[in-house]
Amino acid sequence: MSCEKNNGSTEVVATTNGQKEGKSSPKEIRVWCDGCYDMVHFGHANSLRQAKALGDKVIVGIHTDEEITKHKGPPVFTEEERVKMVKGIKWVDEVVLGAPYVTTLEVLDEHNCDFCVHGDDITMTAEGVDTYHLVKKANRYKEVKRTAGVSTTDLVGRMLLLTKNHFHQGSAEYAIEKEGSSNMGQDSAAKSPWTGCSQFLPTTQKIIQFSDGKSPKPGDKIVYVAGAYDLFHVGHLDFLEKAHELGDYLIVGLHTDPVVNSYKGSNYPIMNLHERVLSVLACKYVNEVVIGAPYCVTEDLLDHFKVDVVCHGQTPIALEDGKIDPYAIPKTRGIFSLIDSQNTMTTERIVERIISHRLEYERRNKAKEKKEVEAFEALQRAKQTQKAG
Repeated sequence: MSCEKNNGSTEVVATTNGQKEGKSSPKEIRVWCDGCYDMVHFGHANSLRQAKALGDKVIVGIHTDEEITKHKGPPVFTEEERVKMVKGIKWVDEVVLGAPYVTTLEVLDEHNCDFCVHGDDITMTAEGVDTYHLVKKANRYKEVKRTAGVSTTDLVGRMLLLTKNHFHQGSAEYAIEKEGSSNMGQDSAAKSPWTGCSQFLPTTQKIIQFSDGKSPKPGDKIVYVAGAYDLFHVGHLDFLEKAHELGDYLIVGLHTDPVVNSYKGSNYPIMNLHERVLSVLACKYVNEVVIGAPYCVTEDLLDHFKVDVVCHGQTPIALEDGKIDPYAIPKTRGIFSLIDSQNTMTTERIVERIISHRLEYERRNKAKEKKEVEAFEALQRAKQTQKAG
């Protein structure tokens, strides 16, 4: 399906069933969400989950690379990659490429949407204009709570500075980090309440909200994959889609931070275990996640989950202690399968993109923060004036 603008309008590029839907029935509430969706993380997914709870269908508008570059600076991912990532989120029903940077009533009407939903942070154009002022004025705007403790700005900072304080080893493995990860989002210079990244507090409630809570049905073919799934990206998405096609129920085993660091080195994983759990659970192909899965796939794990197929992608398999094949047992059982997703994206390649454009991203984030601080201060002044009046 085409991804191009057509005479100033936008065109649906994806739906959950592969077909563009016609005019909605009177009872169906269609919710519009839009944004850059660059480096899609669990914060984006949580916003869309909340939007879904306000209606029946969620339609996501994505800005083009050209629009993002004009208003914010160069995106990390291409528009094709960003479309694919949003399509992979379980709460999304349709995806539209070419959404205007300032949300208009015309775009809501064009896609039969009742209202627009966005987080409780301010998004502005290059000129400092609130991108939702038109739909707010028309009372077709609703806010959901921004996910505390995660932002694209902060993730970029972790990569640029190769910081390690977002994960822990040994006795501190499950400690909650209170220090900032970088000068990109959490240090004392980050005065914006939106660019600045507050402390992420993982809870069982959040995991429950992201999980579909469904167990395998009798006779279901169960597929198991394992890995880091760090900075969940299009390479992961394509692989999980292929793995899901091999069975009826897909389980993803996530390695702990120290285990990932042992085979990836440097400051990997960029996202800690708590963050990676939510990112993977948001994927529509995933049914269950094993938190802190063993690096070597064991007989106990295979028997407990009644696994029929164990898959791995085309990335090299690191031997445990330099000599033990982590997939030896599934290979012996004859249930191991290698998958070629035809996608060469890796977490390392994302980091390379960021580092190669370091100065551009730093300038982008500083400019973004400056506009946000000015808007926040103006908002506070307006509130004080209202109280005084």
